[in-house]
Amino acid sequence: MKNYLLIFFLCLTFSNAKSIESKIIHNIQNEIITNIDIKNEFKYLVALNNSLKELDKNKILSISNESIVREKIKKIEVLKNFKELKLNNEYSNLLLKNIYLRLNLKTINEFETYLKTYDLTIKIVKDKITIDALWNELIIKKYGSKININEDQIKEEILKNSKIRSKEFRLSEIIFDVTNKEEIENKYKKVVESINMIGFENSAATYSFSESAKVGGDIGWINENSLNTEIWKNVDTLEIGEITKPIILSNGILILKLTNIQNSEKAINVENEFKKAINYERNRQLNQYSKIYFNKVKKNLNFNE
Repeated sequence: MKNYLLIFFLCLTFSNAKSIESKIIHNIQNEIITNIDIKNEFKYLVALNNSLKELDKNKILSISNESIVREKIKKIEVLKNFKELKLNNEYSNLLLKNIYLRLNLKTINEFETYLKTYDLTIKIVKDKITIDALWNELIIKKYGSKININEDQIKEEILKNSKIRSKEFRLSEIIFDVTNKEEIENKYKKVVESINMIGFENSAATYSFSESAKVGGDIGWINENSLNTEIWKNVDTLEIGEITKPIILSNGILILKLTNIQNSEKAINVENEFKKAINYERNRQLNQYSKIYFNKVKKNLNFNE
């Protein structure tokens, strides 16, 4: 009932945008979330993932509400561990570039013009990616020593498959959590039903706890030699547009979609692919620890959405 009333109120807010008044929706340890914040999050998420426009407004508002709540909780914890919310300019610009290239924009000026169509600014985007980047840095500090990567095995696989012709996969992901093994199949069916109804990108925004959820689950191009054996086996048999069966991770269930595939005719750079493979596996494990730590932080805040 609480969530229903929240969405009802927000819909009224959006339908009367000209006379909008700021009202407090959440208060998390003095971090205020207003209806204006949720409206801005709404615009931000749609700007990053245009497919969200296909969803009804109630659904997007629900996703926007959950997204801004996650951001505020992260901000609270980040400020406990860093003196200020700030990145160096080079790193900040690189993160911005990654976003606008994903949107098929070529320059920061094009990105700025694009954002204006959503009544957004570069500063708003910078503030958001700064919180995410510092949160990720915090997760690395806390859990980096727990990352377990078999580098010898990865290098062996790359050397074994370092053929002249190799594949590159364009992949998207959904990572969801379950409380027990019995729940895996039911949750998977629910996600698949959602994919069939509203598409993979929108389902990623709805169900995935990965950072990629904000961009419809897109994780870009990955050479087959950069994937661990289990994931490669699941992906290599797919046709474009198909999704994998549930892949069990240590703290979640992974579904991958093959959005495109291309063949590389040149010999791969073993060292580069080794670095990519290490980064992919490291980020995958850190993403799981991020979920664990977020839930711990949220529980300690005694906050109920």
